[in-house]
Amino acid sequence: MTTVVDLEIPAENLGLSETFERLPSFEFRIGGVIGDGPPLVWTSGADRSAIESALEADPSVDLVAVLIHSEDERLLVRLEFDRSMKLFHRIAAEHAGAVLEATGRDGTWSLTLLFHDREPLSRAHRRFERYGFEATVGRVATMDGADDDGTPLTETQYKTIATAYELGYFDVPRKVTLQELATELGISHQALSERLRRSHAALVGAELSGRAPPRRIDP
Repeated sequence: MTTVVDLEIPAENLGLSETFERLPSFEFRIGGVIGDGPPLVWTSGADRSAIESALEADPSVDLVAVLIHSEDERLLVRLEFDRSMKLFHRIAAEHAGAVLEATGRDGTWSLTLLFHDREPLSRAHRRFERYGFEATVGRVATMDGADDDGTPLTETQYKTIATAYELGYFDVPRKVTLQELATELGISHQALSERLRRSHAALVGAELSGRAPPRRIDP
């Protein structure tokens, strides 16, 4: 039973805590958090120079590149995270988990993860606790409609994201490329990219709209 879980983790346990301390209004969103290289991160909440200075001074990240400075003052950067973030990814991957999206504000990370079922999720959460991540759970929902939460995905979106998961697209490192996955599904590279983006948006939107007060998952 494929399970989506929403976690919140203090920045001091995962990364960017010093940036939040320097810039209380700082916010970020990671796109393509899963992959072999440093992820792309949309940042906002201060001007370009302040964000760059804060990131360069933060020991939890390495500012690899500044890629885009948009008109609405958002800054797209590529960041290399330290061992804490890499450990979090490794624990999730070892339990067949995948990170769909990660955002941050007010000194807290909010992450949406996908697991094969509840048992590996529970085991991963125990590992998160063992290593001091202090991860709290906002909501857990299945993607097959077996419980009251149901799934926000259409049948096509569900098939797409389930196939991607089964073939290892969300693994670290990936076991299948976007083009190989598109060939498997019989659609174009661009169509698959857009379908995955819409699927992720639907999952994250459903999690945020139905968010309950954070609680710890049952061991």
